[in-house]
Amino acid sequence: MGQLSSAALAFFTPQSGGSPNANHIDSLYKITLYIALVVFVLVEGGLLYALVRFRARKGAVAAQIRGNTRLELGWTIGAAVILIALAVLTFAKLSSIENPSNSSAAGDQLAGGERLYASIDRKLPPNGKALSINVIGRQYIWQFVYPGASEPDGLGAPYSYEQMVVPTETTVTLDIVSDDVLHSWWIPALGGKFQALPGYHSYTWFKIKKPGIYRGQCAILCGRSHARMIATVKAVPPAQFDAWLAYQKKLLSEANAQAKVARAKLSAQTGAGQVENP
Repeated sequence: MGQLSSAALAFFTPQSGGSPNANHIDSLYKITLYIALVVFVLVEGGLLYALVRFRARKGAVAAQIRGNTRLELGWTIGAAVILIALAVLTFAKLSSIENPSNSSAAGDQLAGGERLYASIDRKLPPNGKALSINVIGRQYIWQFVYPGASEPDGLGAPYSYEQMVVPTETTVTLDIVSDDVLHSWWIPALGGKFQALPGYHSYTWFKIKKPGIYRGQCAILCGRSHARMIATVKAVPPAQFDAWLAYQKKLLSEANAQAKVARAKLSAQTGAGQVENP
């Protein structure tokens, strides 16, 4: 019975367990749900009682009640108290949902040696450091660009498609954009959904405690292959992430070196195979 009720509750509540902000969203949702269920049971119970207790009877004359001031004041004040309590609770939890915490000691070294910039929309941990990853939505694939560009203009940064790799115990901030149409970034277990708009930046964050894989996809219709625009976040220990990122940089450097040799060879060709510079 307990497993059945837990499964039913999980069906009606958001996914969580991957990041503190997702957990806070889930707990706030559940508190609101519990209060709504209590109100629902009381209202429907009162209605059912009235239907049975005052059902039609032969020879009975219904009492003509014009109003009950105490009852009306009671449910008005009760409803107001519930709304105020929910508002206070929401604002109390809002900061922990929006504002990321610092990375743990194990992941602090990967959070960036320099303080990142913050704005009204972009929230940062108290120490101002986080692992910043750019999320780019394209029809119909997600691209993830990591820190470590080899060029001053940002070119040469390591990247991946569909699967984002992140270190555990590290606060990760996302800069979400779109390269074409409207998309929506959503990994349910890591927090709320955020739109990827052309020409506009959306920001969110998460912090994963244990290694694992978290799945999601584009959450807004973006074209005929929208259903294929999936995304996963793979959390690995900090040392493993460091090695993975170094390997991606190595592959990118080797590919750039090969491309440079190929360009030089094309430039040196003469005759029919000659390539003209624009």
